[in-house]
Amino acid sequence: APEGARDPDAAARAVREMFTSIAPRYDLLNHVLSFNVDRLWWRRTARAFAQILAQPDSHVLDLCCGTGDMTFALRKQAGSIPQILGADFSHAMLQRARLKSLDRTSPNRDSPIPQWLEADALRLPFPGGHFALVTSAFGFRNLADYDAGLREIVRVLRPGGECGILDFSEPKGAIGHLYRFYFKQVLPRVGTMISGVRGPYAYLPNSVERFPEPQEMLARMRRAGFREATWTPYTFGIAGLYRGKK
Repeated sequence: APEGARDPDAAARAVREMFTSIAPRYDLLNHVLSFNVDRLWWRRTARAFAQILAQPDSHVLDLCCGTGDMTFALRKQAGSIPQILGADFSHAMLQRARLKSLDRTSPNRDSPIPQWLEADALRLPFPGGHFALVTSAFGFRNLADYDAGLREIVRVLRPGGECGILDFSEPKGAIGHLYRFYFKQVLPRVGTMISGVRGPYAYLPNSVERFPEPQEMLARMRRAGFREATWTPYTFGIAGLYRGKK
């Protein structure tokens, strides 16, 4: 929960307002602050689900999609077959995603553009068992209730469907010390300078620090109804992919 939020509803409102405030510079800041490594993480995650994305009957949901970078990576990996939907509860972020869709559309491209939907990840407007794959890249961490979010993902997945949650973690050792210094001292200053908004980039390192450790997150996934729950670290454990099968 962002500072000052006293209950889940207040936390959700604060997160929505925060992302609305940084939407115009969100993509630039992601690439600058991650030194463009974020692009590699999205592509690697999409490749991890290549088998599902190749199935003609797959329905895919990218949850907390923001401006759509993970959604576009899934679309590129999938080619022209599955239906891919990006969902987020920030209208401003989805507007950016739609504009990026138009920029990426040309007469020479056969792949349909993703569809976009404004929706709350804790109350998804889909029937049970609808999706073959649900992903979330750097958005799940912002939910007001992680366990409720996992249960909702399980609900909308079909039996045998998979979940992929890409998010930050805190690496150990010397890399961890450098990472924490950058994340807590450098990143908030640079983010505030470029965006002109202080709150979100002070919130970011705190949200990562409070996010469950990998073993705890895997235990939560199993309790929610996932089996074969795994975590694969990316880039020395700065980020990682949680996978689970319903």
